[in-house]
Amino acid sequence: MTTHLTPAQTAQALPYPALAQHLEALLRDPSVTVPARLVQPLAGGGSFFVMPATDARLAISKLITFIPDNATRALPSIQGDVVVFDAVTGQRLCILDGPTVTARRTAAVSLLAAQKLARNTDGPLLVVGAGVQGHSHVEAFATGLGVREVWVASRSAASADALVRHCHSLGLRARRVDDADAALTHCPLVVSSTSAQAVALRAMPRPDAFVAAVGAFSPRMVEWDAAICRRLGSEGTLVVDTRDADHEAGDLLQAGIDVGALPTLGDVIGQTPAWTVYASSRRTGPVFFKSCGWAGWDLAAARCVVAAGKALLC
Repeated sequence: MTTHLTPAQTAQALPYPALAQHLEALLRDPSVTVPARLVQPLAGGGSFFVMPATDARLAISKLITFIPDNATRALPSIQGDVVVFDAVTGQRLCILDGPTVTARRTAAVSLLAAQKLARNTDGPLLVVGAGVQGHSHVEAFATGLGVREVWVASRSAASADALVRHCHSLGLRARRVDDADAALTHCPLVVSSTSAQAVALRAMPRPDAFVAAVGAFSPRMVEWDAAICRRLGSEGTLVVDTRDADHEAGDLLQAGIDVGALPTLGDVIGQTPAWTVYASSRRTGPVFFKSCGWAGWDLAAARCVVAAGKALLC
């Protein structure tokens, strides 16, 4: 019988530091194949995602729905599963909770990017958007970077206060801030994890800042002001998670930036000529990491689970 991991079991099998290591290993693995994801519009205004990926040992597909207004129904915006198969025998190994995988692998990607690109990891960490991704990024940066202080900004004071309480439960210092733009001056680590339905940040991060922008994962979504994105492009360093960002990075696309000319996290990990040339020409301004999502990250999560011995053959 296939192992079907609950959300709690899925989270337990995906500790952030180990998951970041699996993400880096995946970016170095030439056997990884990730077809374009299928995004099917749904009648109610949401989307259905089919996201396959394979390597020499595993084959996975993430099947999830994204319903932006599900909060009004007291339901999560992301629902679904990640199904994991043995690539040699074709046997189904396990089913992972899709929202948990999405939350943790996205935060672990930001963690890996920060480990490679951030110049100042002392904090405070400013989290703009206090939903699931806000929670997961706090956990990832606390366990993977040693962040001890968090500032939280959200359109909902109740959501911000809930994340502050979660930070306190983790032994972190935390506070709610009502002006995210003003807070940028004080925080060398920034995560924007809003619903990306409107611009949330209109100020320039400090020169030593590392920003992980994760909320906008389609051309129509946006978190950061276009003029600020253009300044980041001219004064700092722009890195995208994968080449899928070329047509998905809403913040950068709406700013008129040539996303296809930007280096990827894989370029940074592999120290490719593209990264070497780009990095040598950059000024000493902020680092802006744009994350849009990729089924390869879900494959890395499946590897992490299997390596931890949480999956059983059928």
